[in-house]
Amino acid sequence: MTSGLRRRLLVMLIAPLILLAVLNAWVDYRSADNVALQQDQRLLALVPLGADSVIGRGEPLLLLLAPLLEEFLTDRPGSAEFAILDPDGRLLHGKEWLAALPPPGNEPEFHSEEHNGVTWRIVRQRQPAVGGELIVVLADGSDPRQRWAEAILFKVLLPNLVLIAAAAFAVRWGVERALKPLLLVRDAVERRSPRDLSALDEGASPEEVRPLVQSLNRLFGLVNAQAESQRRFVADAAHQLRTPLAGLQAQVEAWGQAASAQPGQARIELPTEQVHKLRSATRRTSQLANQLLALSRADARGMHAQPMHRVDLKALCEAILESHLDAATARHIDLGLEAEPAQVMGHEWLLREMLSNLADNAVKYGAEGGVVTIRCGRRDGHAFLEVEDDGPGVPAAELPRILERFYRVQGSPGEGNGLGLAIAEEIARVHHGHLQLQPGAGGRGLRVSLAFTS
Repeated sequence: MTSGLRRRLLVMLIAPLILLAVLNAWVDYRSADNVALQQDQRLLALVPLGADSVIGRGEPLLLLLAPLLEEFLTDRPGSAEFAILDPDGRLLHGKEWLAALPPPGNEPEFHSEEHNGVTWRIVRQRQPAVGGELIVVLADGSDPRQRWAEAILFKVLLPNLVLIAAAAFAVRWGVERALKPLLLVRDAVERRSPRDLSALDEGASPEEVRPLVQSLNRLFGLVNAQAESQRRFVADAAHQLRTPLAGLQAQVEAWGQAASAQPGQARIELPTEQVHKLRSATRRTSQLANQLLALSRADARGMHAQPMHRVDLKALCEAILESHLDAATARHIDLGLEAEPAQVMGHEWLLREMLSNLADNAVKYGAEGGVVTIRCGRRDGHAFLEVEDDGPGVPAAELPRILERFYRVQGSPGEGNGLGLAIAEEIARVHHGHLQLQPGAGGRGLRVSLAFTS
């Protein structure tokens, strides 16, 4: 049951052919055996005619062959022999090699003997004749059993082997053709991305495979519904959290400003350290809600099915540069732009979110007083986006993991949720690509790039 379907079909179809070939060989042998039995009976019927053919016991023996006996000897020259022996087994007429011990009784004796490369069927029997009892010996070299044994390779085994080989080829070809629709279904499922849960075409499948396709479609529908429900929950939860978190953050910011008011201004006596912690926690929670919402939108309702529009990468990079200048200036980072004209088909708001996350990570975790560069243009015939910094970089062992959700490199400074690069990778997948992570110039920092395939 665990073997391949193709192998099982071949065995189930070829095994009966082999059994039929064996049965055919057995039937041929039985037929030859029946023919040989009939030949023994014909030989036995000719024995009395041999005795009747003796008309004198002189030297040499006088013979007048009976017509049937003469026909037996003349119609098959070289395959029929005849001998007459005296009661003691001495040769009186015929072939010397037929002389042998006389039979002890009057019953006929049959045996097979090889002579000159031919297997002869020989019968000996005592018969009354003119002048006394004689022993008549008849030999037939056309034994059907011998002919069957000689021709078994060419008339039975070889044709059957050729037939089985041809049948195996034909069956294999037929099985391949019959299983092709099933293989097409397999290929269609293997080529799909994990996010493509659309139904397979039932009409393109044969009746025998259609129940499997229908079951797969039902499974795809259930998984899609469950995934959609989860995405809606994340989106709704993140959306609902934004409003109260925004209000809370505004209140905490007001407290922070009041607590740090200049002399002569109204001040609120609050523990500065606690206000700072509360402000950091509020900002982090608000950022998490926004990132969860962005992640949900990037993955929700099948972005592959939504139409793409032409996006100007140079204008996009300029907008991201402008939005991150203040943060870069606060850390004395030289935020630069190397942009060449390039356009791609995509979702502009998703690419904006991706590039913003990359630039935010570079500014936040790059070396203070360092350099961060945003690039776009064409390379090797493909448009690309890229962000490079000269900060501490990421250890090679952790590069494969930093694209995972909620994963942060150990010892990373500042606050973060480990979602920025995960969101960027999700958006790259929507645009049929993957983020490429490499060390920056001189082996320092991190370079994150996305090459567009279309």
